[in-house]
Amino acid sequence: MPNRQIRRAARAATVLAFTAGAVTLAGTAAFAHVEVESETAQALATNATVAFTAEAESTTAGLAKFQVVLPEGIAPADVTLADAPAGWAFAATPDGYTVGGAALAPGKDAAYKITVRQLPDAKELVFKTLETYSDGHIERWIELPKAGAEPEHPAPVLKLSPAAPGATPVAPATASPTVAAPSPSPSPSASATASGPAATPSAAASTAAATATSSSGDSSSPVVPVVIAVAAAAVLAAAGTWWWRRRDRGTGS
Repeated sequence: MPNRQIRRAARAATVLAFTAGAVTLAGTAAFAHVEVESETAQALATNATVAFTAEAESTTAGLAKFQVVLPEGIAPADVTLADAPAGWAFAATPDGYTVGGAALAPGKDAAYKITVRQLPDAKELVFKTLETYSDGHIERWIELPKAGAEPEHPAPVLKLSPAAPGATPVAPATASPTVAAPSPSPSPSASATASGPAATPSAAASTAAATATSSSGDSSSPVVPVVIAVAAAAVLAAAGTWWWRRRDRGTGS
């Protein structure tokens, strides 16, 4: 009888140990997500540093990039990178930002910080995050609690305390100036028009034609009347000489 009780107690202990192990594993999986925190987690706080930590879940691939959708009230232009793993770069996107670079070692957690120009006047901020591993696998930490139930892939949420007395929103960040593209080189006709004195192709052709006509002997040239006058004088002179000779022969002189 005692031996039977001992065996039952041993089996019960084994079941309890297995159950505890399962709960522990489930708890570890539940906490393996992206966390966000800030020492200045207060509405309308300026130049607030916000820190993110992501636990690595893969033993074969390393964390390589995070893509974050910013909560309402924070513009991508209001965010700058404060700290990140060596070699990682920050880039703004239409609705947030990305930060990443060379993959970390498998199993190594990732941590980075951003500086926000001013936190909005809100009770909490949701930073939906896509986590990319070096093998291309993506974890989507974008879900929000529903009916009090904790989601499987919860989005990082930063709770904010009320704004300090007298705190006011700052002016929106000034967008970077747009660099104008170089204007194309003007066409020859445009250059001629802009310079003023340059003639149009049709006018130049007309001028050239006029010059060619003048140089080839235009009928309006003053040389032509002179030649005609000389020729007429010569004809008149010859006719006069012929008439006088006929007259002399007729008179017998």
